[in-house]
Amino acid sequence: MTRATAVRAVLAVAVLLVSVYISLTMSPRLGLDLQGGTRIVLQARDTATVEADRETTDRTLEVLRQRIDSLGVSEPTLTRSGEDRIIVELPDVQDPRQAAEVIGRTAQLTFHAVEGPAVEEPDEKPSGSDPTADPGSTAEPAGLTLSDEQGRALALGPARLSGAGVEDATAGFDAQGGAGWSVSLEFRKDAGQDWKRLTGEAACHPAGDDRRRVAIVLDEKVISSPQVDPSVGCKVGLPSGATQITGSFSADEARDLALLIKGGALPVPVEIVEQRTVGPTLGAAAIDASARAALIGAAATALFITIVYRLFGALAAVALGAYGVISYAALVALGVTLTLPGLAGFVLAIGMAVDANVLVFERAREECAERPKRSLRSALTTGFTKAWSAVADSNATTLIAAGLLFFLGSGPVKGFGVTLAIGVIASMFSALVIARALTEIAASTRFVSDYRSVNGIARPGAVRTWLVRKDPQVFRKPVRWLVVSVALVAVAVAGIVVRGIDLGVEFTGGRLVEYSTSRPVDVETARDTLAAAGFGDAEVTTAGDGDLSVRTGKLDNDGEHALRTALAEEGGETTKVRDELIGPSLGDELRRNALIALGVAVAVQLAYLAVRFRWTFAVASVGAMVHDVILVVGAFAWLGRPVDGIFLAALLTVIGYSVNDSVVVFDRVRELWGANRRTPLDTIARRAVLQTVPRTVNTGMGALFILAALAVLGGDSLADFALALLIGICVGTWSSVFTAVPGAILLERNATTPPPAPGKRKGKGSARGRQGASRRDPLDNGARV
Repeated sequence: MTRATAVRAVLAVAVLLVSVYISLTMSPRLGLDLQGGTRIVLQARDTATVEADRETTDRTLEVLRQRIDSLGVSEPTLTRSGEDRIIVELPDVQDPRQAAEVIGRTAQLTFHAVEGPAVEEPDEKPSGSDPTADPGSTAEPAGLTLSDEQGRALALGPARLSGAGVEDATAGFDAQGGAGWSVSLEFRKDAGQDWKRLTGEAACHPAGDDRRRVAIVLDEKVISSPQVDPSVGCKVGLPSGATQITGSFSADEARDLALLIKGGALPVPVEIVEQRTVGPTLGAAAIDASARAALIGAAATALFITIVYRLFGALAAVALGAYGVISYAALVALGVTLTLPGLAGFVLAIGMAVDANVLVFERAREECAERPKRSLRSALTTGFTKAWSAVADSNATTLIAAGLLFFLGSGPVKGFGVTLAIGVIASMFSALVIARALTEIAASTRFVSDYRSVNGIARPGAVRTWLVRKDPQVFRKPVRWLVVSVALVAVAVAGIVVRGIDLGVEFTGGRLVEYSTSRPVDVETARDTLAAAGFGDAEVTTAGDGDLSVRTGKLDNDGEHALRTALAEEGGETTKVRDELIGPSLGDELRRNALIALGVAVAVQLAYLAVRFRWTFAVASVGAMVHDVILVVGAFAWLGRPVDGIFLAALLTVIGYSVNDSVVVFDRVRELWGANRRTPLDTIARRAVLQTVPRTVNTGMGALFILAALAVLGGDSLADFALALLIGICVGTWSSVFTAVPGAILLERNATTPPPAPGKRKGKGSARGRQGASRRDPLDNGARV
């Protein structure tokens, strides 16, 4: 064992031990789409005098935190997103009506003197009120008319103090005095004096007179209008700490009143632009399905590479298992929130993790075929060295796609970008450190060296042997392959034009709710039932195992409750499995961001490839990538499948995978062309493709095993994601060979750039000596007799 191998082995063992420890002692942080609960995105809005900037949004967040904490929700999470958005996550909350109602209260809390019964009926909007007024202002017009708790119209005076003066409000139960539930108020110093004057003036009127009342108004609604106690003298008033609102309150009513008074006003109005609710059973089923898909897909991938590469393939399978442990530990240690798309990304990365090993093993096979008598360890070392460029470039393009998912994606899609990036880095470590240490140790043993058929790389594979024997002239007429690609694009575009793209509710706005009923209900019956209940525009389809999916336009939480009640009349007990509410403004924004993400993906990949390769190779690769995107979108149009945020994640992954395949082919073209500068490019391209086809097929098979398992076992939540990637990998494999390469050949016919320079060689002396030095066995000290 060499020193370098020993270092790799020690590093691999150390990282694995730490990863196992983290995996056993720490639990993953699950997103709401996996653990169940409600996620609400709030958009802060400007007023005439207050701008919804970072500072006011932070103050709004703190007010909301107080309100939500009072609801008793277990471990709620509130975070600011960008300058003017707040994300509220409420675990285990399945009916968000109460939370949304409390969150959505935006008007100022004010205290008014009651001037007596109103002569006219209360207005919808108080006369003279300005709807754009600053909610932080205490100015109120005279002549305010509102209904009290019993529905009686009251004439109210101007606001005497605002909710900003309330220091605390608590609900309590007076068991000894028999007063029942009450709410105690405490005011800040100056506000306490205002409250004392207000109650002192009200106490000047006789008991039972409406003018002896004080109205507490929130959101243009009287939430309480208590009488000042007869024991309070005129002009004396109530001190801050001695104020108590009593009445026939239930426990919930007292707590709600205290919550509303203490919560006060929001600095700026907020609007619910997104609301998602996931039932606990859906999240648990997704975790279970993904775990089974991961186990089955990983087992199939491990078996496949073991059959193809024998002993070294089995060692790569061991490294694949280590990759799973390391990437999971990294997710847990970094505190990454694991979402459903993120879980799919973790599973997908298992299938893609064998890519580096396949590149190395195929390179080592070529070295053994060129020099059959060289040592196994030398061939393996050369394979790692020559494969490094393709490994680095292909993983870099995937990391670019993951970065775009994180920075341009929304909600759970960001989690997919994070897990994909961590998976790429972990796969590099497992292939270049763990798998290399294992294979180098095995290659150093006499048994593996003597019985070369055991190791799996000493002899060329069946696919490579067949291709070398047939030597097909695939690029003699490159235009014909481009014609086929153009025809496929035309079919896809026809699907987009004829069938149209079924944009999901995430891009159009509206509401999509999935229900599970205790009794089977067919789609037509459900549609008729909802139409009779006033939901004639509802689109009803089947989802999952007999579930119903209902998509509507604008629908608030009360409307959703009424819709569910109508379904329950036909289906019995009706449980909400999944609920997505997207506001129209957010839908437009997400649709615009999706187009920006695709445009940026094309531009960034083009720039990277132009730096790393020739501009002709970059343009051809990006052309193939656009070809793949159009075909995947067209396939979904023909199939009538929805295009949503999860589909966008799959599409950006397809972009990374497509460029990944093209990079491997063009890396080999660059190498062969640099060594044979006078050889025609079509001949060079043919050789490069024939040499890299085994890698492309073997890597694709690893990903297909995982995706097939996800498509079959993942349920509705992951089926479309897996389908998009299955289509994308198939067309990406095709385009990297039959679109990108012919395109590069045609572009090079008009290019003036000379062929790439030969690779640099190290060493001194003659060319022959340098060549020999570069091929020397690492175990050969150079001594000769």
